[in-house]
Amino acid sequence: MNTRWKPSVTVAAIIERDGRYLLVEEHTPEGLRLNNPAGHLDPGESPEQGVARETLEETAHRFKPTAVVGVYLSRFQRESTGEDITYLRFAFCGELGAFEPNRSLDHGIVRTLWMTPDELRASAAHHRSPLVLQCMEDHLAGRRYPLDVVTTNASVLIDQG
Repeated sequence: MNTRWKPSVTVAAIIERDGRYLLVEEHTPEGLRLNNPAGHLDPGESPEQGVARETLEETAHRFKPTAVVGVYLSRFQRESTGEDITYLRFAFCGELGAFEPNRSLDHGIVRTLWMTPDELRASAAHHRSPLVLQCMEDHLAGRRYPLDVVTTNASVLIDQG
């Protein structure tokens, strides 16, 4: 019996301001964890649209992606259930926009916080995945790729009208 392998596609915002990175603290099955503003790509949206949506939902800030930091493939095995998940993550940096103070944060998000690279490195045991640190390190190293390195065919986009 053949089962097709289908990695979970996620998007993440790597947001730096004044030498600090924006993170979210969130409830997970493994306990309270730190993550970049990130989440699953929804049907009918491009990765750019997805990262803008996820950032707004998790931080109450608008976000405009301006570059791709990297594309990452990682595997996670949940100790409690043995679930085996592969993630394909598109990480973007960009411009942090307006804060919407009346917006509630997404379910499970406890708070947002700004951390220095050293604080992020020191807290690695509390990261949701090793990609949190990897994305920051790649951003610090100056990795930037044009947005058009990721093409979303029109067939993916759902008419929202």
